[in-house]
Amino acid sequence: MYSIFQKALFSQDPEWSHDFTIKSLRCTQNTLLDMAYRQKVNDKPVKLFGLHFKNPLGLAAGLDKNGECIDAFAAMGFGYIEIGTVTPRAQSGNDKPRMFRLPQGQAIINRMGFNNKGVDNLVANVKRARYKGVLGINIGKNKDTPEEAALSDYVYCLQKVYELASYVTINISSPNTPGLRNLQHGNALNSLLTGLKTEQAKLADKHKKYTPILVKIAPDLSESEIEKMASALIANGIDGVIATNTTLDRQAVIGQLNAEQAGGLSGEVLCEKSQYVATKLAAALDGAIPMIGVGGIHDAVSAKARLDAGSSLIQLYTSLIYQGPKVIKQIVNGL
Repeated sequence: MYSIFQKALFSQDPEWSHDFTIKSLRCTQNTLLDMAYRQKVNDKPVKLFGLHFKNPLGLAAGLDKNGECIDAFAAMGFGYIEIGTVTPRAQSGNDKPRMFRLPQGQAIINRMGFNNKGVDNLVANVKRARYKGVLGINIGKNKDTPEEAALSDYVYCLQKVYELASYVTINISSPNTPGLRNLQHGNALNSLLTGLKTEQAKLADKHKKYTPILVKIAPDLSESEIEKMASALIANGIDGVIATNTTLDRQAVIGQLNAEQAGGLSGEVLCEKSQYVATKLAAALDGAIPMIGVGGIHDAVSAKARLDAGSSLIQLYTSLIYQGPKVIKQIVNGL
Protein backbone atom coordinates (compact mmCIF):
# COMPACT_ATOMS: atom_id res chain seq x y z
CA MET A 1 0.00 0.00 0.00
CA TYR A 2 2.77 2.44 0.88
CA SER A 3 4.45 1.98 -2.52
CA ILE A 4 1.28 3.24 -4.21
CA PHE A 5 0.99 6.14 -1.76
CA GLN A 6 4.68 6.96 -2.19
CA LYS A 7 4.45 7.00 -6.00
CA ALA A 8 1.67 9.58 -5.81
CA LEU A 9 3.52 11.69 -3.25
CA PHE A 10 6.81 11.56 -5.14
CA SER A 11 5.07 13.00 -8.19
CA GLN A 12 4.48 16.18 -6.19
CA ASP A 13 6.70 18.85 -4.65
CA PRO A 14 8.53 17.39 -1.60
CA GLU A 15 7.31 19.96 0.90
CA TRP A 16 3.72 19.72 -0.36
CA SER A 17 3.96 15.94 0.05
CA HIS A 18 5.33 16.35 3.56
CA ASP A 19 2.53 18.70 4.57
CA PHE A 20 -0.10 16.45 3.00
CA THR A 21 1.28 13.43 4.89
CA ILE A 22 1.25 15.28 8.21
CA LYS A 23 -2.35 16.40 7.63
CA SER A 24 -3.37 12.86 6.69
CA LEU A 25 -1.74 11.35 9.77
CA ARG A 26 -3.26 14.02 12.00
CA CYS A 27 -6.76 13.29 10.64
CA THR A 28 -6.49 9.48 10.79
CA GLN A 29 -4.72 8.95 14.11
CA ASN A 30 -6.92 7.39 16.79
CA THR A 31 -9.49 6.37 14.16
CA LEU A 32 -10.11 3.10 12.32
CA LEU A 33 -8.21 4.60 9.39
CA ASP A 34 -4.95 4.27 11.31
CA MET A 35 -5.03 0.59 10.31
CA ALA A 36 -3.32 1.80 7.13
CA TYR A 37 -0.09 2.24 9.11
CA ARG A 38 -0.65 0.61 12.51
CA GLN A 39 1.56 -2.44 13.02
CA LYS A 40 2.76 -4.78 15.73
CA VAL A 41 6.44 -4.41 16.47
CA ASN A 42 8.32 -6.67 18.87
CA ASP A 43 8.98 -5.30 22.34
CA LYS A 44 12.73 -4.89 22.87
CA PRO A 45 12.82 -2.72 25.98
CA VAL A 46 15.67 -0.39 26.85
CA LYS A 47 16.10 1.55 30.09
CA LEU A 48 18.02 4.80 29.76
CA PHE A 49 17.95 8.23 31.43
CA GLY A 50 15.65 6.60 34.03
CA LEU A 51 13.10 6.11 31.24
CA HIS A 52 11.61 2.90 29.82
CA PHE A 53 11.76 2.69 26.01
CA LYS A 54 9.52 0.09 24.34
CA ASN A 55 12.24 -0.58 21.78
CA PRO A 56 15.48 1.19 20.80
CA LEU A 57 14.21 2.78 17.57
CA GLY A 58 12.77 6.29 17.73
CA LEU A 59 11.44 8.90 15.35
CA ALA A 60 14.01 11.65 14.82
CA ALA A 61 13.08 15.31 15.20
CA GLY A 62 12.10 17.28 12.12
CA LEU A 63 9.31 15.15 10.74
CA ASP A 64 6.64 16.24 13.24
CA LYS A 65 7.88 19.71 14.14
CA ASN A 66 4.68 20.79 15.90
CA GLY A 67 3.75 17.51 17.60
CA GLU A 68 0.60 17.08 15.50
CA CYS A 69 0.87 13.35 14.78
CA ILE A 70 2.29 11.82 17.94
CA ASP A 71 -0.36 9.09 18.17
CA ALA A 72 0.04 8.19 14.49
CA PHE A 73 3.78 7.64 14.83
CA ALA A 74 3.20 5.66 18.01
CA ALA A 75 0.85 3.37 16.05
CA MET A 76 3.66 2.66 13.58
CA GLY A 77 5.65 1.00 16.35
CA PHE A 78 8.36 3.49 17.28
CA GLY A 79 9.87 2.83 20.69
CA TYR A 80 9.91 6.55 21.38
CA ILE A 81 9.13 9.77 19.53
CA GLU A 82 10.99 13.07 19.26
CA ILE A 83 9.09 16.12 18.05
CA GLY A 84 10.30 19.61 17.08
CA THR A 85 12.47 21.53 16.46
CA VAL A 86 10.30 24.18 18.06
CA THR A 87 11.18 27.81 18.76
CA PRO A 88 9.75 30.35 21.23
CA ARG A 89 7.79 32.18 18.54
CA ALA A 90 6.21 30.82 15.38
CA GLN A 91 8.31 31.40 12.27
CA SER A 92 7.88 30.64 8.60
CA GLY A 93 11.42 29.42 7.97
CA ASN A 94 13.49 29.95 4.85
CA ASP A 95 12.21 30.79 1.38
CA LYS A 96 10.69 28.04 -0.76
CA PRO A 97 11.61 25.75 -2.44
CA ARG A 98 13.57 24.37 0.49
CA MET A 99 13.23 20.57 0.34
CA PHE A 100 14.65 18.32 -2.38
CA ARG A 101 14.69 14.59 -3.06
CA LEU A 102 17.80 12.69 -4.12
CA PRO A 103 16.23 9.33 -4.94
CA GLN A 104 19.46 7.78 -6.24
CA GLY A 105 20.94 8.12 -2.75
CA GLN A 106 17.68 7.57 -0.86
CA ALA A 107 18.33 11.04 0.49
CA ILE A 108 16.81 14.46 1.11
CA ILE A 109 18.30 17.95 1.23
CA ASN A 110 16.39 20.50 3.28
CA ARG A 111 16.93 24.10 4.26
CA MET A 112 13.64 24.54 6.13
CA GLY A 113 15.01 26.86 8.79
CA PHE A 114 13.05 25.76 11.87
CA ASN A 115 9.63 26.51 10.36
CA ASN A 116 7.13 25.83 13.14
CA LYS A 117 4.04 27.21 14.87
CA GLY A 118 5.78 28.11 18.12
CA VAL A 119 6.24 26.35 21.42
CA ASP A 120 2.76 27.15 22.80
CA ASN A 121 1.14 25.39 19.85
CA LEU A 122 3.36 22.34 20.36
CA VAL A 123 2.52 22.20 24.06
CA ALA A 124 -1.20 22.23 23.26
CA ASN A 125 -0.74 19.37 20.79
CA VAL A 126 1.22 17.31 23.32
CA LYS A 127 -1.52 17.76 25.89
CA ARG A 128 -4.09 16.46 23.38
CA ALA A 129 -2.12 13.37 22.45
CA ARG A 130 -3.04 10.00 23.98
CA TYR A 131 0.49 8.63 23.74
CA LYS A 132 1.99 7.61 27.09
CA GLY A 133 5.43 6.49 25.94
CA VAL A 134 8.76 8.32 25.88
CA LEU A 135 8.46 11.72 24.20
CA GLY A 136 11.46 13.86 23.40
CA ILE A 137 10.98 17.53 22.58
CA ASN A 138 13.63 19.24 20.44
CA ILE A 139 14.11 22.98 20.97
CA GLY A 140 15.93 25.75 19.11
CA LYS A 141 16.24 29.50 18.82
CA ASN A 142 14.35 31.88 16.55
CA LYS A 143 16.21 32.97 13.44
CA ASP A 144 16.15 36.66 14.42
CA THR A 145 17.52 36.02 17.92
CA PRO A 146 21.21 37.05 18.04
CA GLU A 147 23.75 34.35 18.88
CA GLU A 148 24.67 36.11 22.10
CA ALA A 149 21.02 35.96 23.21
CA ALA A 150 20.46 32.33 22.19
CA LEU A 151 20.37 31.07 25.78
CA SER A 152 17.21 33.07 26.49
CA ASP A 153 15.37 31.30 23.65
CA TYR A 154 16.46 27.85 24.80
CA VAL A 155 15.57 28.61 28.42
CA TYR A 156 12.15 29.92 27.37
CA CYS A 157 11.38 26.73 25.44
CA LEU A 158 12.81 24.55 28.20
CA GLN A 159 10.49 26.19 30.72
CA LYS A 160 7.48 25.62 28.46
CA VAL A 161 8.09 21.94 27.67
CA TYR A 162 9.92 20.70 30.76
CA GLU A 163 6.97 19.16 32.60
CA LEU A 164 5.55 17.44 29.50
CA ALA A 165 8.77 16.09 27.97
CA SER A 166 10.43 12.79 28.80
CA TYR A 167 13.67 14.44 27.67
CA VAL A 168 14.58 17.71 25.96
CA THR A 169 17.01 17.96 23.06
CA ILE A 170 19.02 21.13 22.49
CA ASN A 171 19.44 21.62 18.74
CA ILE A 172 22.62 23.58 18.05
CA SER A 173 23.56 21.66 14.91
CA SER A 174 21.01 22.48 12.21
CA PRO A 175 22.85 24.01 9.23
CA ASN A 176 19.80 26.03 8.20
CA THR A 177 19.69 28.76 10.88
CA PRO A 178 22.53 31.29 10.39
CA GLY A 179 25.12 31.10 13.16
CA LEU A 180 23.46 28.22 15.01
CA ARG A 181 26.38 25.83 14.61
CA ASN A 182 28.68 28.42 16.20
CA LEU A 183 27.04 27.43 19.48
CA GLN A 184 28.83 24.07 19.25
CA HIS A 185 32.20 25.59 20.08
CA GLY A 186 34.23 27.20 22.86
CA ASN A 187 32.80 29.75 25.25
CA ALA A 188 29.49 29.92 23.40
CA LEU A 189 28.93 26.20 24.00
CA ASN A 190 29.97 26.28 27.64
CA SER A 191 27.87 29.34 28.42
CA LEU A 192 24.82 27.76 26.80
CA LEU A 193 25.23 24.43 28.60
CA THR A 194 25.92 26.08 31.96
CA GLY A 195 22.82 28.24 31.63
CA LEU A 196 20.63 25.30 30.65
CA LYS A 197 21.85 23.12 33.50
CA THR A 198 21.16 25.95 35.94
CA GLU A 199 17.61 26.28 34.61
CA GLN A 200 17.14 22.50 34.62
CA ALA A 201 17.92 22.41 38.34
CA LYS A 202 15.36 25.14 39.05
CA LEU A 203 12.69 23.37 36.99
CA ALA A 204 13.40 20.01 38.59
CA ASP A 205 12.82 21.55 41.99
CA LYS A 206 9.68 23.35 40.83
CA HIS A 207 8.05 20.35 39.14
CA LYS A 208 9.54 17.60 41.37
CA LYS A 209 10.60 15.87 38.16
CA TYR A 210 14.01 15.48 36.52
CA THR A 211 13.84 15.86 32.75
CA PRO A 212 17.14 14.92 31.05
CA ILE A 213 18.79 17.37 28.66
CA LEU A 214 20.44 16.03 25.50
CA VAL A 215 22.48 17.92 22.90
CA LYS A 216 22.26 17.15 19.17
CA ILE A 217 25.51 17.61 17.28
CA ALA A 218 26.53 17.94 13.63
CA PRO A 219 28.30 15.26 11.57
CA ASP A 220 30.69 17.86 10.16
CA LEU A 221 32.88 18.18 13.25
CA SER A 222 36.59 17.33 13.03
CA GLU A 223 38.09 14.72 15.33
CA SER A 224 39.53 17.40 17.62
CA GLU A 225 36.15 19.19 17.68
CA ILE A 226 34.44 15.93 18.61
CA GLU A 227 36.85 15.50 21.51
CA LYS A 228 36.27 19.08 22.69
CA MET A 229 32.50 18.59 22.40
CA ALA A 230 32.68 15.42 24.49
CA SER A 231 34.71 17.22 27.17
CA ALA A 232 32.24 20.11 27.31
CA LEU A 233 29.22 17.79 27.57
CA ILE A 234 30.82 15.82 30.39
CA ALA A 235 32.10 18.89 32.24
CA ASN A 236 28.65 20.50 32.17
CA GLY A 237 26.78 17.39 33.30
CA ILE A 238 24.72 17.03 30.13
CA ASP A 239 22.59 13.88 30.31
CA GLY A 240 23.11 12.60 26.76
CA VAL A 241 24.07 13.39 23.18
CA ILE A 242 22.40 12.75 19.82
CA ALA A 243 24.76 12.11 16.91
CA THR A 244 24.13 13.33 14.28
CA ASN A 245 22.16 16.03 12.51
CA THR A 246 22.22 16.54 8.71
CA THR A 247 25.46 17.25 6.83
CA LEU A 248 26.70 20.02 4.53
CA ASP A 249 29.11 17.56 2.91
CA ARG A 250 28.15 16.56 -0.66
CA GLN A 251 30.92 14.04 -1.30
CA ALA A 252 28.51 11.09 -1.19
CA VAL A 253 26.07 12.57 -3.73
CA ILE A 254 28.31 14.17 -6.34
CA GLY A 255 26.55 14.19 -9.70
CA GLN A 256 23.15 13.23 -8.32
CA LEU A 257 19.96 15.15 -9.00
CA ASN A 258 19.62 18.16 -6.64
CA ALA A 259 23.04 17.52 -5.08
CA GLU A 260 23.99 21.18 -5.61
CA GLN A 261 21.12 22.46 -3.48
CA ALA A 262 22.03 24.24 -0.23
CA GLY A 263 20.90 22.77 3.07
CA GLY A 264 21.35 19.71 5.24
CA LEU A 265 21.70 16.31 3.58
CA SER A 266 20.03 13.32 5.24
CA GLY A 267 19.33 9.74 4.26
CA GLU A 268 21.19 6.54 3.49
CA VAL A 269 24.18 8.43 2.05
CA LEU A 270 24.83 9.96 5.49
CA CYS A 271 25.23 6.56 7.13
CA GLU A 272 29.01 6.19 6.83
CA LYS A 273 29.79 9.75 7.95
CA SER A 274 27.42 9.61 10.91
CA GLN A 275 28.76 6.19 11.89
CA TYR A 276 32.30 7.62 11.92
CA VAL A 277 31.30 10.54 14.16
CA ALA A 278 29.38 8.24 16.51
CA THR A 279 32.40 5.92 16.83
CA LYS A 280 34.79 8.80 17.56
CA LEU A 281 32.35 10.42 19.98
CA ALA A 282 31.76 7.17 21.87
CA ALA A 283 35.52 6.79 22.32
CA ALA A 284 35.84 10.39 23.55
CA LEU A 285 32.93 10.03 25.96
CA ASP A 286 34.26 6.69 27.25
CA GLY A 287 30.90 5.77 28.74
CA ALA A 288 30.52 9.01 30.70
CA ILE A 289 27.17 9.86 29.09
CA PRO A 290 24.90 7.86 26.75
CA MET A 291 24.51 8.50 23.05
CA ILE A 292 21.59 8.22 20.62
CA GLY A 293 22.62 7.38 17.07
CA VAL A 294 20.86 8.91 14.06
CA GLY A 295 21.85 9.63 10.48
CA GLY A 296 21.52 7.27 7.55
CA ILE A 297 20.04 4.36 9.47
CA HIS A 298 17.96 2.47 6.92
CA ASP A 299 17.93 -1.25 7.81
CA ALA A 300 18.70 -3.68 10.62
CA VAL A 301 22.36 -3.93 9.60
CA SER A 302 22.98 -0.16 9.79
CA ALA A 303 20.95 0.02 13.00
CA LYS A 304 22.98 -2.72 14.66
CA ALA A 305 26.22 -1.13 13.51
CA ARG A 306 25.24 2.15 15.19
CA LEU A 307 24.37 0.33 18.40
CA ASP A 308 27.65 -1.57 18.25
CA ALA A 309 29.46 1.75 17.79
CA GLY A 310 28.30 2.86 21.22
CA SER A 311 24.77 4.19 20.78
CA SER A 312 22.25 3.07 23.39
CA LEU A 313 19.30 4.07 21.20
CA ILE A 314 18.81 4.93 17.53
CA GLN A 315 16.52 7.14 15.43
CA LEU A 316 15.46 7.49 11.81
CA TYR A 317 13.57 9.94 9.58
CA THR A 318 14.49 9.86 5.89
CA SER A 319 14.30 6.07 5.52
CA LEU A 320 10.68 6.28 6.68
CA ILE A 321 9.98 8.56 3.69
CA TYR A 322 11.57 6.18 1.21
CA GLN A 323 10.50 2.84 2.71
CA GLY A 324 7.35 3.54 4.71
CA PRO A 325 6.37 2.23 8.16
CA LYS A 326 7.55 -1.28 7.32
CA VAL A 327 11.15 -0.13 7.89
CA ILE A 328 10.36 0.32 11.61
CA LYS A 329 9.21 -3.28 11.97
CA GLN A 330 12.07 -4.64 9.87
CA ILE A 331 14.69 -2.85 11.93
CA VAL A 332 13.33 -3.57 15.39
CA ASN A 333 12.46 -7.19 14.65
CA GLY A 334 15.87 -7.61 13.02
CA LEU A 335 17.89 -6.43 16.00
